Amino acid sequence: MTQSNKSLFGKPGTFYIYKSYGIHHCLNIVTDKENFASGVLLRSVFVSKKNERLASGPGLVTKTFGVDISFNSLEVLNKNSLWISPRKSILEEKDLVQTTRIGISKAKNIKWRWYLKNSRSVSKRLKGDRTPKFQ
Repeated sequence: MTQSNKSLFGKPGTFYIYKSYGIHHCLNIVTDKENFASGVLLRSVFVSKKNERLASGPGLVTKTFGVDISFNSLEVLNKNSLWISPRKSILEEKDLVQTTRIGISKAKNIKWRWYLKNSRSVSKRLKGDRTPKFQ
């Protein structure tokens, strides 16, 4: 644990924000339990009635929503300025693509990355998986 990543070891359901390569911020949600580093990076977000590529990468997600280090350690459900709302899901396993992570040097072959198959907002698709056509 370091000063810059201590929120990743914090309370589940909070944001962990870090700056990648000193260029852009990355938005993560802390998961699992306190004192155990575990989080999920949000790599893309579909924004209704906007260009589907608007937030199609981790840096674009934070840029689109104005996320910076000031969001670090905030609760996901606090509804102050940025939040994630629970919603009923009608997704099935066939709707998801599971693949390896991007931009890492260790554990490259672990399939800890998922995306919606029909999303046009995915930053990098699995080889052979084509971007769906407009509907």
